[in-house]
Amino acid sequence: MFRSSHNQNTTYLTLLIPIGFILISTLTCQANPLKDTASLNWEGDIASKLVDAADAFLLKKIDHAVLKRNAKTELRNSIALPEEYCEKLKHIIGVRDERMKGSEILTGRIIHKSPEYSIRNFRLQAFGGVSVEGLLIEPDNAEFTTIYIPDPESFANTTRAQTLAANGHRVFVPVLIDRKTKHRKISNREFLYRSAFELGRHLIGYEVQKVSAIIDALNNTDQGIGVAGDGEGGLIAFYAAAVDKRIERAWIIGHFGKRERVWDEPAYRNVFGLLNEFGDAEIARLIHPRVLVIDPSPSPKIIVPRGTGGKPGKIPSFSPDQVLSEIKRAGLKPGDMSTYMGKQAKKHESVALPVKELGNVQDRAFNEIDRHNQQLLDQSAETRRRYFSKLDTSSIEKFQTSIKPYRKKFASEVIGQFDDEIAPANPRTRLISKTEKVLTYEVVLNVFGGDKGLFAYGILVIPKGIKKGEKRPVVVCQHGLEGRPQSTIGEKDHHYYKAFTTELAKLGFVTFAPQNIYIFQDRFRALQFKANAIGKTLFSLMVPQHQQITDWLGSLEFVDKERIGFYGLSYGGKSAMRIPPLVSNYCLSICSADFNEWVWKNASTRSRYSYVWTGEYEIFEWDLGSTFNYAEMAALIAPRPFMVERGHFDGVAPDETVAYEFAKVRNLYSAKLGIGNKTKIEWFVGPHTINGKETFKFLRQHLNWPEK
Repeated sequence: MFRSSHNQNTTYLTLLIPIGFILISTLTCQANPLKDTASLNWEGDIASKLVDAADAFLLKKIDHAVLKRNAKTELRNSIALPEEYCEKLKHIIGVRDERMKGSEILTGRIIHKSPEYSIRNFRLQAFGGVSVEGLLIEPDNAEFTTIYIPDPESFANTTRAQTLAANGHRVFVPVLIDRKTKHRKISNREFLYRSAFELGRHLIGYEVQKVSAIIDALNNTDQGIGVAGDGEGGLIAFYAAAVDKRIERAWIIGHFGKRERVWDEPAYRNVFGLLNEFGDAEIARLIHPRVLVIDPSPSPKIIVPRGTGGKPGKIPSFSPDQVLSEIKRAGLKPGDMSTYMGKQAKKHESVALPVKELGNVQDRAFNEIDRHNQQLLDQSAETRRRYFSKLDTSSIEKFQTSIKPYRKKFASEVIGQFDDEIAPANPRTRLISKTEKVLTYEVVLNVFGGDKGLFAYGILVIPKGIKKGEKRPVVVCQHGLEGRPQSTIGEKDHHYYKAFTTELAKLGFVTFAPQNIYIFQDRFRALQFKANAIGKTLFSLMVPQHQQITDWLGSLEFVDKERIGFYGLSYGGKSAMRIPPLVSNYCLSICSADFNEWVWKNASTRSRYSYVWTGEYEIFEWDLGSTFNYAEMAALIAPRPFMVERGHFDGVAPDETVAYEFAKVRNLYSAKLGIGNKTKIEWFVGPHTINGKETFKFLRQHLNWPEK
């Protein structure tokens, strides 16, 4: 049966399969495989096996990426990595915004005075309306300047900043975004990360930019600029020293070690493609030959539990041996504090920093970054327009040529592609039901790695009465979030799916309902972060699965391989925008109950429809804001037919944002390419569901299967 969950901004489906149903599907019709296929005799929940197989595949890919990265960096003759690595790091942490020129450091009154130093607050503009605020600790005669970045949890209690000041350092102590919660149970750091990630920025990059803005304001008048940081501040100091060569010394506390499990850390640590080029050793090599001191103190104990609405995860803490191992991999020698503080560094009795004097600094810091994200969102349509300016729509032929580089970019840098060759399918099938009109089979196909690797699974429905030598069109019918192929074939789930897989088969189409991997909640969402760690996504797995599915379907004697269409609901509608652009076997695509202004839906913190408020913490995709919204994804499908099915009362988005985005699609197909008959939107009075009226007509028309 179905459990339907609705809220004010989205609708998603959770399918609960009764035990008896699973037993029937695994025990019925063990024989009777489809012609030219082996018998499928798997028991248990095949969808669960699929998620396990995807997990194992991604873990192996992470291991391979790390080995490849390590071998590449070890081959270099010098310890320091070339400048191109610095630019790569800047890109993946979102250091893109131009910093404010000529910004001045504004300071307040003295709020604490000791014999060694005074403390006052400071503020300066960094970039795009975002400022840096914190405390400035000044000795009478400063010899050095240090930017000390404490972990948000210990801002008021650190002794290190004051010890630095007592030893002749002028110390800036900037405030980081904290881990408290303003909205639902999602931490402030993850909340801001979500919008930024969709827009090609990152909270890490924003806070690195704040460090560089302080250095900008010093106007090169200070010698010996250093950074130091603890916990989350250690991460920011580490990355800041790697990308800003003006930093001469870095002291990293409670953050250094092997990051191969970055996918298990909180969401705001997720950096797209990090492990392909960077472990902590590689980032350390970007700092070499400048001074780098690694302090193996424990990291703060931060755990995000399940069920908060945010991504579960924990901040790792590395033992001294683990830290030393990564230092050795970097080819560096362990430093000590004498290289940072001086051999005669004196101890100091610290006081609690007067944080109250900063007022509501955390609110200001949060709101400034939020506003900056929303400004980027407002500008994103123009950014994408400029990005697509090389598209030539003067003819269909020129369009098809000029769209290829964009499709390649989408495949390699947005979706992510694996280099593996698709394995022989080795199809295994079993008949699970037959009626007067259709035969229904379960199907398993190998995809990567043979019989024990990644596979595809689904349900094939074949109309009865196909004549010998006749070739029928195919519709691949894709379920939504937490769904199963069984959701699309039976009457139990009629409210959402209208049994459209079976209904289309009754009309004479061959249909196939794949099991996609977005099922089992945290289990599949963890796959997205494992994939992201190596520059991939869930669709990096699903695209080759659909390539294998359509290749196999096209090989069947009763199928016309030139007439295979895609039709997906909800998360299946997301699939309809991402899979057909990269699987040329699909001759058309229908997006149901999902099409809208996708970047807005993911990045807006002003709209109640946005995913920033929800538990779909895996949904955010790196840098779509400046590259591919749904209109641009539809352009990757063109000139093949493309249709949208939209219920007026669908909670995914309001009608106006759906119409706004589809207007761009219509403009491309009709006004620019002159193929307006190949695109359509159906508006119907209804909720988040298959309607099956105009879409069925669209399939008949473009798959050349007229009503008899």
